[in-house]
Amino acid sequence: MEDTNQTVYLYHDHKDQLLRNLRKIEGQVRGVQKMIEEDRYCVDILTQLAAIKAATNKIGLALLEDHTRGCVKRAIQNQEDGGDHHIEELMEIIRIFTK
Repeated sequence: MEDTNQTVYLYHDHKDQLLRNLRKIEGQVRGVQKMIEEDRYCVDILTQLAAIKAATNKIGLALLEDHTRGCVKRAIQNQEDGGDHHIEELMEIIRIFTK
């Protein structure tokens, strides 16, 4: 019997955009690999790496917002331990994400 109670996370609403952005980043990473193979100028490579970092940060921030507005909000509203577990989890991922 198939489980029909699968959780749908808030990012599901813009999942296609997230996947498009990740594919773009994947292409950028391949481009950087090619630049290194071709012995391109360091500053050009660093510029591309900065663009990749900015793009991944944008995706990460979108997911953090979705998690806060979805999972954390739902946990607090449902008073699952007052949402403390989800708040602690959120704070830990923010610490990891901002390193």
